[in-house]
Amino acid sequence: MAEKHLGHIKPYSAQFGTMVPMGKQKFLRTCIIWQLFRFVAINIRMTILILKSHH
Repeated sequence: MAEKHLGHIKPYSAQFGTMVPMGKQKFLRTCIIWQLFRFVAINIRMTILILKSHH
């Protein structure tokens, strides 16, 4: 019921306010090599943080 005032706005229209990935963003979100790199980088950062907290 709280969303009744948004009934006239169609999803994914310019008025909706939802960002649709384009170009580079879309490539980075779907590239397996980039996702693997980010996974490894984040895990290394977390491991370093955990090791520092144990001292």
